[in-house]
Amino acid sequence: MSRAFLVVLDSAGIGGAPDADQFFNGALPDTGANTLGHIYQACAPALPNMESLGLKQAITLASGLALPNTAELGGRFAAATEVSLGKDTPSGHWELAGVPVPWAWHYFPDTTPAFPPDLLALVAQLAGTDGTLGNSHASGTEIIDNLAQEHIKTGWPICYTSADSVFQIAAHEDHFGLPRLLKLCEDLAPHLHALKVGRVIARPFIGANGNFQRTKNRHDYAIATPAPTLLDWAQAEGHHTHAIGKISDIFSHRGIDTATKGRDAELMQDLHDRINTAPEGSLTFANFVEFDTEFGHRRDAEGYAAHLTWFDRELCHILAALRQNDLLILTADHGNDPTWQGSDHTRERVPVLVAGAGQGEIGHIQMIDVAASIAAHLGLKERGSGVSFL
Repeated sequence: MSRAFLVVLDSAGIGGAPDADQFFNGALPDTGANTLGHIYQACAPALPNMESLGLKQAITLASGLALPNTAELGGRFAAATEVSLGKDTPSGHWELAGVPVPWAWHYFPDTTPAFPPDLLALVAQLAGTDGTLGNSHASGTEIIDNLAQEHIKTGWPICYTSADSVFQIAAHEDHFGLPRLLKLCEDLAPHLHALKVGRVIARPFIGANGNFQRTKNRHDYAIATPAPTLLDWAQAEGHHTHAIGKISDIFSHRGIDTATKGRDAELMQDLHDRINTAPEGSLTFANFVEFDTEFGHRRDAEGYAAHLTWFDRELCHILAALRQNDLLILTADHGNDPTWQGSDHTRERVPVLVAGAGQGEIGHIQMIDVAASIAAHLGLKERGSGVSFL
């Protein structure tokens, strides 16, 4: 039997989305955004293992940006285009798992206040407080720095959003309580999902006296997928499924047998463990989120490049440990160009780098073709509406 590993480098887009002019960071369109291409130009990271799978060729295929390349090609590469009308986490991951989003997400306006009074009244009621803080589009780290002291004093939760279809609540793990925050978000989520808001996100933090840090106990309460996904297809046919990182949250824990969460370094160790011990016929679906949260949104190109370098070093050991019939696919869910204006995601194509299926160019594909290809590799009956490139 065969094993499959689908690994998402969160936000590692490669430019070239044909409809980028319809998506914006502030008042300016995403036309020309190219996360990995611009990081190469700005920082010249050494990524020999991803380059051996065709990373630079995929960037050129997607966007036309030619980069100096001396790596011998040892894998297959493609540029995948998204059809869902978003540049967000659920849209990208659902498509990679074979299910495009059939509706338009609800977004909160980039104004202050951002939320209607009845929604904030509901949050306060569920939290058992006299009010809320925030009520704006904001960077999560900045709004915590600005409002944490008032939050500790009043006990009111901090509510904010972004260009994504999200409602985020930040609260101190000790003063507000982590179980209380998670219950608040869980109770609120059905009301937001009914409006087609994609996720309610719990953003716990710790610290004091202006030194506040978000913890690894983030939890996303995502709207359920509109149809069974690759995870469901595999599980229904008896294949063990394992989620690494925020995958279990994105898919509302559906189609998942086991899961792990944590910081990227912890998740990488779990991926190494899965490469070494995952049973035959299993599917492992991983997300490494810190590319996006720590470097993309913060527009930190050097930090992003350093994280890519770290990932590539680890990839060397992963590739060496793959078994003869294993399939490994590296990809992304959207872009978040750290050299771009604004602080939001960018609409881009994503790379599809394949180990275990020969060498050469696959070409332009749809993101749903990734699910169809993994399903074909695992011998699943259900393959969705995508086309396998194997």
